[in-house]
Parts: sequence; structure tokens; C-alpha cells
Amino acid sequence: MSVRPYWELRFDAYGDVDTRQLDRLLEQAAQAELTDLVVFSHGWNNTRTMATRLYDRFFAPFPGLLGEAGPARPGYVGVVWPSMRFADESLGGLPREQAPGAPPGLDAETHRALEVVFPGRQQIVARLAELLAERPERLAALDEFAVLLRGLVRVRAMSGGAGDAADTDAEPDEDGVPAMFGEDVTEVCERFAAALTEARGKTDAEDRAVFDSGLGGLWDGAHELLRQGTYYVMKRRAGTVGREGLGPVLGALAALRPAPRLHLVGHSFGGRLVSFALTGLEEGVTVASVTLLQGAFSHYAFAERLPHAADRGGVLHDAPRRVGGPVVSCHSRHDTALGLLYPVASRVSWDDASLLPGDIRWGAIGYDGVQAVADCRRLELAEALDGPFPAGGYVSVDVSEVVRHGVPPAGAHSDICHEELARVVLRAGRIGEG
Repeated sequence: MSVRPYWELRFDAYGDVDTRQLDRLLEQAAQAELTDLVVFSHGWNNTRTMATRLYDRFFAPFPGLLGEAGPARPGYVGVVWPSMRFADESLGGLPREQAPGAPPGLDAETHRALEVVFPGRQQIVARLAELLAERPERLAALDEFAVLLRGLVRVRAMSGGAGDAADTDAEPDEDGVPAMFGEDVTEVCERFAAALTEARGKTDAEDRAVFDSGLGGLWDGAHELLRQGTYYVMKRRAGTVGREGLGPVLGALAALRPAPRLHLVGHSFGGRLVSFALTGLEEGVTVASVTLLQGAFSHYAFAERLPHAADRGGVLHDAPRRVGGPVVSCHSRHDTALGLLYPVASRVSWDDASLLPGDIRWGAIGYDGVQAVADCRRLELAEALDGPFPAGGYVSVDVSEVVRHGVPPAGAHSDICHEELARVVLRAGRIGEG
């Protein structure tokens, strides 16, 4: 690793931590007499190897920025939780173009990963993969795809677990399954296909040509619907691991003497994970700062009152009282995964008849920052790096200047390994400032 001391903490899907790793962390962190401990969680589309590489790259600037003779004695923790990776995406988490002549459908690695995420449902996964490969020119085949996928997602949804509280961006039906998996599959696939077309920068004429040629475009949307199915399962899992797993671990770290100041960092669904960890803290336990990097959850999550439902607040509206310093959301307009696909998935989870004119209720916090919080400070990146940094409260930092590179449809969603973002984490936590 690029930093020392570094520890890894592995959690299972129910939030149970590897106790040997935790015992080692508690013992060694106490002996090191750390001033600060930075705890980073990866997002949903990672393997353990990818997560370790991410942490190595992101943490690399920290020693140089802090200086060897500075007052801080930091330590670093990489959270590893069981997430699902679609292998048609590059190691950076960014989708890659399909090789010329490559068959459509799922590659072997993604097929195996789906069997792990949905144990005991190998036949359903196999049939879904078969339909995506064959892309039949029959609407009945799309209907079959939707029925199979709904059954697959429902199996995992009924397993329960903490962190499953409904967000403002995903309304479940009576089975606890988002409505997108029960809506008219043709309409849903059309929406996803259109979003993919927009993300890839195709013209309207090219888009129309896809649909005029048959059901090819709809099967592209069906492939994205399957991705959204695993996305939904990982979303629930991130909440569970945060509340049931990381939250209690943070409590144990806070009980060390001397106790290090705790700083939470999360990318994508990792942002959801560390945010839900706040709901799992014992009363009286706080962390020093939270920094969300392209957070993949609702931009209304921290709102005391929702603009479209004034009788309730966001799912995490009470969590920041457990943070002694600021809650920082880094967001980028170049993140098309959050700017285009996330809103479509959220919108088709609800009844569109309830939409308000100009409604932006479907936005992600990693695309346009914290919303519906009156005292949230909004900063450009230069201001966050060089000006006075807020000592507390909500802060939205537009990092579009550096988080800008990536291929469609995810765009810059995973373009987070920059010295500027490392500096934001340090400034948010006042690490090394004495």
C-alpha cells in the first residue's frame, strides 16, 4: 500500500466483520496512538482486488500532503464488502466498448458473478443470459425476461436486513421490490435504452434507427434493467453493511484510549454505506468528518423535509448529528451514471403521475450535491482547496474540474483518484492542522 499503517476490514453481506482483522486493527491502532483514522469504503461495482487498488491510488498523495514532520499520526482503513461487478466494465469501474464481433449478452465472468449474488438461482440467471444473447424479436421474450428478473430481485429483497428503509428515490411495491420490475417492460426498456443512447452521445437519428431496426434497442435496455436489478440488491446491502457492520466497528474504535478522530470516506454506494454507518452508532459516539465521492443515493437523503412530501424527511435526515465536523458531498456534472441512468431508474420506480413540473426529485447527491438543506454551503473546488473550509454542517463541492474523464455510459463516475480530492478529505477533517 502507498500508506502505512493500513488495515483492511472485510464484511459479509449481513454486516458481520472478520473478527481477526478487527482485533488486529483495535490492538495495533491503540499501540500506534493515532491522531486520525481515515476509513474508506468502495462502491458496488468492485472486486476485492479492485478495491485495494482504489485505496492504494487514492491514499497515495496523503503522506506528501501531510508531511513527515507534521502533527498528524494518521492511519488508514479500507472497507471491503461483497459487491457485484459487471465484467463488461473496465477495472476502473468505467464501461468499455464491446469488442468488434463480440457476441451480445453477458460475458462468462458476469454470469458467474450473478450466480454468486443470487445463490440457488442458476437456472434463472442462465435463462436471462440466454435471452440477452439471442435477443429474440418477440415482445413475449421481453415479458419473460421481466418476470424472471422480478423473481430474482424479489428473492434477495425478502431476505430483509437493516438499511432497507425506503429512500426517497425507490418506492417498493407490496413485495418490497421497486416498481420498475413490475411495470410494462417495453416502456421501461425504452427509457433505459434512450438514456444509454444519450449517454453515448448518439444523435436522434441514430437512436431512431436502433428502434426502427427491431427490438435490438430494447434488449440494450433489458441489459441495463438487469444491471439495475443487481444495483438494487447492492444498494440494500450497502445500507445493511453500514448500519449493522461498520457502525458498531466505529463505536469500538471510538472507545480506544487514546481515541483517534474518525473520518469516513465513501465512493458511489460506499457513500451510502458510510452514511448508514452513522445510523448504527451508539448514542454519544460521533465521527469527525464524512466525505462522499460521487455518492450514489438521493440528493434529498439529508433533507429535514422533502420538497414533494413535506410530512417526511430524507432517509438520513437525522444521521449528521453524529458528525462533529462537516458532511461533504463531492459532485460532478460529468458523472453520467448518476446524471442519466440513476434518475431513470429512480423515476420508473414510482408513479409518474405524481411528478411535479420541473421535478428534480430523482437526482443523485454525487451529481448535483446536497439538496433541500437550507444551510448547505456550495463551493467550487478552488474555494474548497484554498478558502476557509466550513467547520461543520453540509458542504457541496463541485469537483467537475477534475472528475471529468470516463467513457459512456458511466462517464466520470469512478474518476476519483486525484490529489485535489485527497486534499478535500484532509481539509474536511482538519487532518494535520494541529
